[in-house]
Amino acid sequence: MENSFQNINEYLLLFPEEVQEKLEELRKAILSQTPGIEEYIGYQMPAFKYKGKPLVYFAGYKKHIGFYPGAEGIKNFENDFKELKYKFSKGAVQFPIQEELPMILIKKIVSFRIEEINKKS
Repeated sequence: MENSFQNINEYLLLFPEEVQEKLEELRKAILSQTPGIEEYIGYQMPAFKYKGKPLVYFAGYKKHIGFYPGAEGIKNFENDFKELKYKFSKGAVQFPIQEELPMILIKKIVSFRIEEINKKS
């Protein structure tokens, strides 16, 4: 995909309205975790950083939303992903587009990443 967007709002416009709503819900959940989270476009997808360090990324696809909390963010929540039957890899988890987003789990993952960054700072 060509990087034809300057910010997350432009990125969201690439998707049908119902997908935009889910992506916006995800965006708000990430931003609500703590003050100081910044938005940017990284790897041609919505990205967030905290204290200057990458926090999480997400991307919309035809059948799922990809959520990228890094290797430790995935490893720490593997059992949750297995229990909820989400596809996942070393650095990403897929949330099916036709299902509700697991907001409690997403917030736990973002909180975990914030803690990781705080420990390294």
